[in-house]
Amino acid sequence: QVQLVESGGGLVQAGGSLRLSCTASERTFFYTMGWFRQAPGKEREFVAAIKWAGLNTGYGDSVKGRYTISRDDAKNTVYLQMNSLKPEDTAVYYCAAQKYGDIRSSDFGSWGQGTQVTVSS
Repeated sequence: QVQLVESGGGLVQAGGSLRLSCTASERTFFYTMGWFRQAPGKEREFVAAIKWAGLNTGYGDSVKGRYTISRDDAKNTVYLQMNSLKPEDTAVYYCAAQKYGDIRSSDFGSWGQGTQVTVSS
């Protein structure tokens, strides 16, 4: 499994923006990369995914139009740009990777440790 490390979480006011980064321990070109989030007492929720080589992207309904996932394979990094943040976006955000994965699949084999995002009202 590839090692993943998230960064960029923190405290932000409602309506603000934040960008998360996830850096992998090996070349990411052939990995579909994803972002998930989990709030206390709730199940892990799909946020966004980008197919290997950046062929296409997918988003969860709750973040569509506000979040953008992108990748820079030269840096082995995937990003999650979060705009128009709401208190309900508060969660631990996890990066995930799956070699040759499909963007609509929840079967990701590698996971990061998570980074906390807190949106204040």
